Amino acid sequence: MLNATTLTELIEANRDAPRNIVYLEGDQIERKVPFGELYERALGILYHLQKLGARRGDKLILFLGDNEQFIDAFWAAVLGGIVPVPVALGISDEHRRKLLRIARTLGNPYIYSDRKSLDRIGNFAAQAGEKDTFDALRSRAFLVDELDDISRPGRIHRAQPDDVAFIQFSSGSTSDPKGVVLTHANILANARGASEAARFTDRDVSLSWMPLTHDMGLIGFHIFMFANRIETHLMPTELFIRRPLLWLQFATRKRATILCSPNFGYRHYLKVLGDRPLEGVDLSSVRLIFNGAEPISVDLCEEFMSRLAPAGLAREAMFPVYGLAEASLAVSFPALGTRWRSIVLNRHRMGVGEQAEDVPADSRDAVEVMCVGRAIPYCRVRIAGDDDRELPEGHVGHILISGDNVTRGYYENPEANAAGFTADGWLRTGDLGLFRDGELYITGRAKEIIFVNGQNYYPHDLESIAQRAQGLDLGKVVVAGVRPRGAQTDELVVFVLHRTDMKDFLPIAIEVARLINENTGLEVAEVVPVKRIPKTTSGKIQRHLLEQSYLDGEFDAELAELRALREAQRGPESQSRTQIENILKNICDAALEGRRVDIHDNLFEIGASSLKLIEIHEQIDREFPGQVDLTELFDYPTIADLARYLEEKLAARA
Repeated sequence: MLNATTLTELIEANRDAPRNIVYLEGDQIERKVPFGELYERALGILYHLQKLGARRGDKLILFLGDNEQFIDAFWAAVLGGIVPVPVALGISDEHRRKLLRIARTLGNPYIYSDRKSLDRIGNFAAQAGEKDTFDALRSRAFLVDELDDISRPGRIHRAQPDDVAFIQFSSGSTSDPKGVVLTHANILANARGASEAARFTDRDVSLSWMPLTHDMGLIGFHIFMFANRIETHLMPTELFIRRPLLWLQFATRKRATILCSPNFGYRHYLKVLGDRPLEGVDLSSVRLIFNGAEPISVDLCEEFMSRLAPAGLAREAMFPVYGLAEASLAVSFPALGTRWRSIVLNRHRMGVGEQAEDVPADSRDAVEVMCVGRAIPYCRVRIAGDDDRELPEGHVGHILISGDNVTRGYYENPEANAAGFTADGWLRTGDLGLFRDGELYITGRAKEIIFVNGQNYYPHDLESIAQRAQGLDLGKVVVAGVRPRGAQTDELVVFVLHRTDMKDFLPIAIEVARLINENTGLEVAEVVPVKRIPKTTSGKIQRHLLEQSYLDGEFDAELAELRALREAQRGPESQSRTQIENILKNICDAALEGRRVDIHDNLFEIGASSLKLIEIHEQIDREFPGQVDLTELFDYPTIADLARYLEEKLAARA
């Protein structure tokens, strides 16, 4: 790795490196940007940011869906001492609400975006009573659409190691997003530690589809790679969602040595691959495939590696890791060249301070947890009790971290900073784990966080959305992430206090599922009626008791009755359909396999997640190129509504 003390030094040192960032936009569409060209482009963009008024220490929200535009703007800000703040575009109102909350938190930030994305925020802000916040942001906006000349360079600011490099806001929280402040020294210490542990060299070739607004995407598969002069390939996340098989086809063509994905990506790839043969896929060059960003499923690792073994993917390449934004990214890596390992524990003996108990894999109380190795250089890990004191090996406790890579705190959030650090300066990760033979195993969460598709969501955010349903109040709704036995990922389950019959509950269940799905893009597995919400003597909700009751099948009868009522309510399927309705129905049936979809069904009420919407939109765009924008699926959520909109649009065009 390069011996740089700041990101500014890093990009300057790479000006003459014979390496590229390769943007993979489609099957046969790519663009190579040499490191030197990136530097010149970043300086040219900096000129325009400084002309707009941005100066050292100012915050710049990066609100872009295009990887190339994002990278250019990120380095432009770095070179000027401006603090980049990546924010995901998203497709729902909750994502737009989050952007406005971040803007208020930052005070008076600038924003770098495109006209279409900014207009959508403006339209939402007008409806949501946030016009003043948006108007202030719009006055300090630079639109990439207006970038026509980058020949004049901006003025470089020589950053110091302890200067803020950028601010990473928590991925799933919308009501109170927390900004992790990372310095140049934090990021480069983590890059150095990860590089030593993974033995990155300039002979490696990386490929990632992770979003650049995610720490694994931006830090792990851009900055870490850039610091080691690795030829880097970036695939748009949306392209992976639409055509996941391209991921490993690209890896084959580029002879990639380093890949990454959370659980969700492996599952998505395998689902689309199905039973088809692995034709034209050769993964013999892959030496590491990072697995992190959400709790790791041992079964899914086994399924993925077994399925890809005929393509030459070595079992030792699977690399289960642990990290978080507060650590700049990486905390622990396994030893190179070893196969993944797991232990099977009694799920009822995993409380803080308890010694973990091994049980047979077929035990009713078994839970299998993955080994994520040892702390990487320049980072330390401690397992502690509720009193922050270190626990003996084999005991479950809070995971605390310390080191040069660890954030100094959250942006303008004294309450989170007071709660986030121990008296002796260790950061509380919110995760639970244990050491076995000196290696770390993650056993769960102390904080109430739900992991879905590589993102983490706070239950109270989702509960506040569900409470918009008529008749629901605070304390009557509990959201939890539940992993049924044998499942590879968590399911989103909503428990609702309800004491009358199921006929009265059905419209509530439909409305709750629609609200969460429409506002966040998350699929609700079940909305469960409960007669009591268990709480501690101090009034805190005991989610784990509801989760266990659900897993034990205590609500199966009520859920079966609800499904029967829903089917009876829907009646016979509509038979008389227009040609466009038939085309759209076939698309939705294929995407939502296993579900009955009528042309009058609201897609959000039947659980069309944001990933499914992207898949549906991809197919609609193939049939009717350029006629339907992804966000218009929110405006026309039934097949019948969308068909009418399309028919009117096509008629007007004709």
